[in-house]
Amino acid sequence: MVSIRPMQPADWSDLWVMIEPVFRAGDTYTFDPDISETDARQIWVDVPQMTYVAQAEDGTLVGTFYLKPNQPGLGSHVANCGYIVAAQSRGQGIASRMCEYSQQEALCLGFRAMQFNCIVSTNETAVRLWQKLGFSIIGTLPGAYRHRQHGFVDTFVMYKQLIDP
Repeated sequence: MVSIRPMQPADWSDLWVMIEPVFRAGDTYTFDPDISETDARQIWVDVPQMTYVAQAEDGTLVGTFYLKPNQPGLGSHVANCGYIVAAQSRGQGIASRMCEYSQQEALCLGFRAMQFNCIVSTNETAVRLWQKLGFSIIGTLPGAYRHRQHGFVDTFVMYKQLIDP
């Protein structure tokens, strides 16, 4: 069983071990693959409203996500999240669990919808999962992502209304 809780400062070193290879791979996030640890912490922990970890029964961190307003001011009622599952823990339903949890947290924090701004089209596993969890592709940005292996590929904007407008 995986539990989800707010990230604590002592979690950072384990989180960095988890997220660094994802950022370095250059195939799912727009961050510079040469990002520094300091800059990664700023993006993943300091800027978001909340950062969470998914923890296995043995205490191992197996996933993480952040939750923040997608836009400031008049767009701040729409949430934005980013998710990472530890390489050794993929395929176990952790991303689903984190996404479902993040939607409930978003509602508790007053968000009315959730938007993912840049889902790389070649990340087919994520696209299928987000669609399974009720997100729709509402836009395609042609060639908007410079993939390390595939060159310029499309990205999707995905959206889900959390409460009726």
